[in-house]
Amino acid sequence: ACGGKTTTFTRENRPSKMKISHRSQGRSPGQGGAKVVSAGSCSRSVTETVNGSHHFTIVGYSLAKGMGVGKYIASEMFTVGGYQWAIYFYPDGKNAEDQSLYVSVFIALASEGTDVRALFELTLLDQSDKGKHKVHSHFDRSLESGPYTLKYRGSMWGYKRFFRRAVLETSDFIKNDSLTITCTVGVVVSSTEGPKLYSVCVPDSNLGSQFGELLDSGEATDVEFQVGEETFHAHKLVLAARSPAFKAQLASFSGESDNVVRIEDMEAPVFKAMVHFIYRDTLPDDHGLAELSSSSSSSPSSTMVQHLLAAADRYGLDRLKLLCESKLCEELSIDTVATTLALAEQHHSSQLKAVCLKFAAANLAAVMQSDGYEYLKESCTSLQSELLKTVAGVDEDTSVGDPAVINRKAAILLPGLDGSDASGRRVRQRT
Repeated sequence: ACGGKTTTFTRENRPSKMKISHRSQGRSPGQGGAKVVSAGSCSRSVTETVNGSHHFTIVGYSLAKGMGVGKYIASEMFTVGGYQWAIYFYPDGKNAEDQSLYVSVFIALASEGTDVRALFELTLLDQSDKGKHKVHSHFDRSLESGPYTLKYRGSMWGYKRFFRRAVLETSDFIKNDSLTITCTVGVVVSSTEGPKLYSVCVPDSNLGSQFGELLDSGEATDVEFQVGEETFHAHKLVLAARSPAFKAQLASFSGESDNVVRIEDMEAPVFKAMVHFIYRDTLPDDHGLAELSSSSSSSPSSTMVQHLLAAADRYGLDRLKLLCESKLCEELSIDTVATTLALAEQHHSSQLKAVCLKFAAANLAAVMQSDGYEYLKESCTSLQSELLKTVAGVDEDTSVGDPAVINRKAAILLPGLDGSDASGRRVRQRT
């Protein structure tokens, strides 16, 4: 009756929420005696599932019909979690009272076992490539009474009325007189983990510090950079490996005459901080950034990071760029948000831009009084339109009112974006 059976087995662990930890502490042996202090101990109980899947293909479905109620076609046995399992397919149903109106599908414990706890999933595959499979699953949903318990060998879980037979036979689940059922079993297992008696401590990577030492030593450098009045020595291979821009620039260098590179439009402290990152994969600390910065602003390290972000964009240093974005987000304020927003727009820093827009929208009145906002209006007029949309979104999120009121409020705060003046009156544009 069964013309073909296909088996696929996979294994994975899904930790459950059940984790029990136990700690014990040393105690004094008694009153008046010497106090004994022992090292604390710990253990952990972990309950999880060991999962496996079996694909059961039934070829010749029409020939299997009529074999009788309670008669089944069995898959090959497969092993999950140390137990054997089998899929039972009943073409005429499992119970006589259903009068063969339904097909039944069950998963059975096929090996010796007592009180085996498991999760199950039965899937009837849609063969039309639409992906509309019929799925009955214990996984990924809460179970009020916990996993299903199979008491002994031969215990089964499944559905007497898995699918109405008349509907099944006209559906996309049967193709070329065959159907496929996938069964996933997750056997619940528990274990207690104690402390590891023997271990080898592996230190953190010091690759960055070692490359930094190579840079500081000046050993085997083969390229020289002139930035302003300062000169920097480095290694072509290191620069090319870290930066696609340096790789392209240095690829054409051959003789000693090509070993001197003049860097334009960048200050020496910014270049030094960028090379620091290329070798060490870190930013200089705040004190180091402030020392490198030639700015007299109230936050010299922020100014340095802004210039460093521009340098990262120029030389294709994506990680440095994100580090700078993160640093600028930490130091965002009413006074800096407008200029930081303009910087983010200019250097395609989408995450930093989104943060700035939300911050500015939430503090719009104060931001508009800042010096940076005047710069924003002059240098990035398109950002005002985006700021208007963000203001509307912020107000909607805080339930201010209907969109008409929201947009009117935004237009008053940002005059000119919708053709109105600061009072909200329409103004005819001159031509």
